[in-house]
Amino acid sequence: MGSTLGVALLASTTATVAVVVVVVAAFVVWTALAFNRLVRERNLVAEGWSGIDVQLKRRSNLIPALVEVVKGYSRHERKLLTDIAELRNRSRSVKQLKEREESENALTDQLKGLFALAEAYPQLKADRQFLRLAEQLSEIEDQLQMARRYYNGAVRNYNIRVESFPSNLVARLFGFGRAEFFQVETATERAAPKVEVS
Repeated sequence: MGSTLGVALLASTTATVAVVVVVVAAFVVWTALAFNRLVRERNLVAEGWSGIDVQLKRRSNLIPALVEVVKGYSRHERKLLTDIAELRNRSRSVKQLKEREESENALTDQLKGLFALAEAYPQLKADRQFLRLAEQLSEIEDQLQMARRYYNGAVRNYNIRVESFPSNLVARLFGFGRAEFFQVETATERAAPKVEVS
């Protein structure tokens, strides 16, 4: 009877060890998969930011040519043109996302002012070079809007993974933090028109 009890105890211990090994192996596999998903989502966020950065650089590179064309028509509008140049330089040097967002929004507001200025000079609106530059800026703004949507979608997916249980445990363990959305306006975004009824 002693040997039968010993065999039963050995079989029970072996089964318990096997269950523990399977559970530990499943946990390790799940942790690796969750980690890899987080890495993938973080890389998609970085890719999305890269797309925004490219469009912001394209816009920034176009601004000096646009300002030069407008200068020829509006000698007395120096402050607006100087502010645009300063904001362009500041937005290129900012590294923090929130500061970059604020800087780009200020630049967008000034660009809207530049186009409002063009309304005051009919000959400027008819200038071929100005029209070409304005068209290029409009194309860049469209690309910027698409890049922003892609980036913010990637940030949304990444943040869901970082905050959702149980992947949030892996995120916390390996230092994955929330990403910030980018809410820069484009120069072509406009407020809804006011409708007045007499």
